[in-house]
Amino acid sequence: MTGLASALRARAVIGAAALLAFAGTAASPAAAAPEPKAPREFVALDSVDRTILQEMRYTTAHNFVGEPIDGYRQPLCVLTRPAAEALHRAQTRLLARGYTLKVYDCYRPQRAVDHFVRWAEDLADERMKAEFYPLVEKERLFADGYIAEKSGHSRGSTVDLTVVRLPAARTRAYVPGAELTSCSGPYEERFPDSSVDMGTGYDCFDTLSHTEDPRITGVQRANRQLLKGALEAEGFVNLPEEWWHFTFKPEPFPATFFDFPVARRSVAGH
Repeated sequence: MTGLASALRARAVIGAAALLAFAGTAASPAAAAPEPKAPREFVALDSVDRTILQEMRYTTAHNFVGEPIDGYRQPLCVLTRPAAEALHRAQTRLLARGYTLKVYDCYRPQRAVDHFVRWAEDLADERMKAEFYPLVEKERLFADGYIAEKSGHSRGSTVDLTVVRLPAARTRAYVPGAELTSCSGPYEERFPDSSVDMGTGYDCFDTLSHTEDPRITGVQRANRQLLKGALEAEGFVNLPEEWWHFTFKPEPFPATFFDFPVARRSVAGH
């Protein structure tokens, strides 16, 4: 009996310890903390306008990092409602002229910006250099302003986009490892994109991407002015260094950098 009693007591002690360990794990803030959700002022763009094309580059490997970016759970454009509604108005203007908007990036979580910073600090990783920054040394990306620790996109009213002539051609799928071509090369040599010719590809780290660069003339300049004019008429302000980058003013959150993931559940019910 003594041996049996000892065994039972030992089992009871082990069981109690296991329960305590489980309870401690369940109570752990890291395990229990829910994903942050967007404030109610944020919406999915397609709930406001379903005609605007979406090619969300950071959910794919076709970007300057060469892999999907942290925080992009779904290929979805999320914006503050005022910015989304202003885009809808600009889209109405362009549709009447035979064009459509196409967005590449909208709200960007802080964790994605942190991913960019880690990548920029890893000078050995240049897998996408030939396309996105062929003429810029990677150690210059911070100094030249191409990478920063904060992004206006994280405030929710900034969007990267272009113009596509209707009927929209399908963009060829990017194949990781395929030969890369310079984003600043001639239109017919760049990665085939449904965008009209803007003089460079999207996210091209080159001074040719400056909206008013004097080397951009003719049809390329007219295309940039078409995009800029349609958006400025609805309250957007262009970043002069990037023809594709616009921020709606006044911003609902001018000093808040959010970190909820890009996913439909982040704006569910809004």
